[in-house]
Amino acid sequence: MSSSYADKNILNALGAMANRRLFLKSSGVSLGGAAMAMLAAKEGHSATSHAHGGGASPAVHPPRLGLPHHDPKATSVIYIHTNGGPSQLDLWDYKPTLHDFFDKDIPQSVRGDQRLSTMTSGQARFPVAPSKFKFEQAGQCGRWINKELLPYTSGIVDDIALVKTIHTNAINHDPACTFVMTGSEIPGKASLGSWLAYGLGSENDDLPAFVVFTPLPDINPSQALFSRMWASGFLPTRFGGVALRGSGDAVLYLPNPDGVTAGDRRTMLDTLNRLNARGFQRYQDPEIQTRIAQYEMAFRMQRSVPELIDTTGESAHTLALYGDDVKKPGSFTHSLLLARRLVERGVRAVQIFHRGWDHHGNLPNELKSQCLDTDQATAALVKDLKQRGMLDKTLVVWGGEFGRTVYSQGTLTKESYGRDHHPRNYCMWMAGGGIQGGISHGETDDFSYNIVDKPVHVNDLNATILHCLGIDHERFTFKFQGLDQRLTGVESQHVISELLA
Repeated sequence: MSSSYADKNILNALGAMANRRLFLKSSGVSLGGAAMAMLAAKEGHSATSHAHGGGASPAVHPPRLGLPHHDPKATSVIYIHTNGGPSQLDLWDYKPTLHDFFDKDIPQSVRGDQRLSTMTSGQARFPVAPSKFKFEQAGQCGRWINKELLPYTSGIVDDIALVKTIHTNAINHDPACTFVMTGSEIPGKASLGSWLAYGLGSENDDLPAFVVFTPLPDINPSQALFSRMWASGFLPTRFGGVALRGSGDAVLYLPNPDGVTAGDRRTMLDTLNRLNARGFQRYQDPEIQTRIAQYEMAFRMQRSVPELIDTTGESAHTLALYGDDVKKPGSFTHSLLLARRLVERGVRAVQIFHRGWDHHGNLPNELKSQCLDTDQATAALVKDLKQRGMLDKTLVVWGGEFGRTVYSQGTLTKESYGRDHHPRNYCMWMAGGGIQGGISHGETDDFSYNIVDKPVHVNDLNATILHCLGIDHERFTFKFQGLDQRLTGVESQHVISELLA
């Protein structure tokens, strides 16, 4: 049976399933559909030619027309999400006078009408729990930091901008994580990385524009991760984050089955692309275009991923900088090294989701474990980018979905305490492309419970990230459900100009 005959039969069968509404829809845009199908076929042919050593093919991940809006300072972003909500009081927000309030109830004038989670709303008391850790000043900027838990990060404080006054709407993990990643508590919105992939594309044709790592921490994670945090939402699904695994196959089902050669796979894809292009011409379903793009990307990744994860060419100096865990596939440290290798190859956005930062009890010990798992590698990433001349073009972001309360959850002693969720203020930091290092933005009260100067909403931070990559957040929209959707939502948000270099 000839391929054209098979194509015809398949499309005839598909046509029989079309209903009246679909017929009217497709006929109304038939000329545009034909043009799109011709373009898809041309791109598929060019990709095939390129794979066989032919002429140059068009970019696989081109930017949207008109983007970037202005000259970008950063060309890529590495976002480290500390899932669970790290305690700002025990890491960054130094409050020395709190020791005078040990085991005294937080004043009602400070707590006010703050919404509490169900985990502490029933407590009879809200005793103040000062940090048991010693803070010291570090760097030329004199940043106060918990050197006991963050000895390596204390060495890069002159490169980072600390934001002490991030605040959010949500008080529970799932909506708070969804909010910080997508700009909305409502599931179904596009993630930050997906917006960047959609708007700016990528400089690498053989890797996804947006890559995600979900390494396991040393302690058992206390909450789940949901793929909506890196999903494309209402954007075409080809802009969703591609998760790279730390063990086994880096991408599931990527290798060819036994007996199938690269040439066999190429022939199969060429035939499938022709069928999909004709299907798109008839049905105008954008997901058909996505399938074409994803099949092509999977074929390219069969070559690029093995080279990416082969770190044997890294110098002994670089490996030592990251520490011993860099040799453990799937670890946080190994993920950060791969993140650097990805942006080095032109990937637009990389996100690392590190779990286990939800410390409702035994906080000092559990927080110490988390910092041991992440501190050296996080500092190494910034140093590694800097020594390669890449930090000026790579924006690094670190932070969680909310902070922790100054009052203790559960039993309080000077050596042990827990902290509940606190959305009113918490700390995040940024470094690299477009960001002024060695500065601190905003201030909280003596209890790290309320913002007293320069509040920063989660979506203000997202607007600033977009700005560093050359995007005006107010002009960057996608029509969905009759609205011009934005990462930063419909409320008024602003770029934090004081953070910019």
